[in-house]
Amino acid sequence: MENPITLEICLESVDSVIAADLGGAQRIELCANLLEGGTTPSAGTIRAARENAKIAINVMIRPRGGDFLYTDLEFASMKHDIRMVKELGADGIVLGLLRANGTVDVERTQELVDLARPLPVTFHRAIDVSRDLLEALEDVISTGAARVLTSGGQPSVVDGGPMVARMVQAAKGRIIVMPGCGIRQDNVQSILAATGASEVHIALETEIPSAMQFRKAEIPMGGVEGREYVRFVTPEDAVRDVVRILNS
Repeated sequence: MENPITLEICLESVDSVIAADLGGAQRIELCANLLEGGTTPSAGTIRAARENAKIAINVMIRPRGGDFLYTDLEFASMKHDIRMVKELGADGIVLGLLRANGTVDVERTQELVDLARPLPVTFHRAIDVSRDLLEALEDVISTGAARVLTSGGQPSVVDGGPMVARMVQAAKGRIIVMPGCGIRQDNVQSILAATGASEVHIALETEIPSAMQFRKAEIPMGGVEGREYVRFVTPEDAVRDVVRILNS
């Protein structure tokens, strides 16, 4: 019997997209710069992902790292990016906007949700730094978003699980509440059971060493010494392992 839980994998490379597809995940969240929490990937990455995998691809729309209070120019950039990713064959959009007072920026979010149609929108973990999660949930629902990704307002959903369960109950089927952050193979079943969620968001990226033989490590190109000599990939066998657990 087909597993009723939807597995979404968060990743940043085309190789990882292919691995998630072959491993049996239902959907991916495609980002750049996961070390910053994820930003908008390049057009080339989106196109190559779409050309090489059949899996549903939800694309992050986030012009920079940091907070979720965007200037008018950044908001304009987000609109341009939504138009671009729709043309490139994305299956969904991921975004999140807050006001300075910690509430959801309902007007701007709704404008982007309308622009994204017919693609569904996931409101990401910006909700976890809002001032009141249940208030924010109602605001997100009012925008027409299809889904909200949350760790229950905690650094990890392991600690935020009770709040995620409250959000699932409060949603009453009006929006999908998807737990994420801190979920691993050894706790995914217990988190799903505790929250009552029907979808789950997991990052399975593994750090692997660069194939570069000549290295000039004293000149950091990524802002942190040595980081340019590692990269992050999602192993196909790790995806298969989670799928097996969800099907067990």
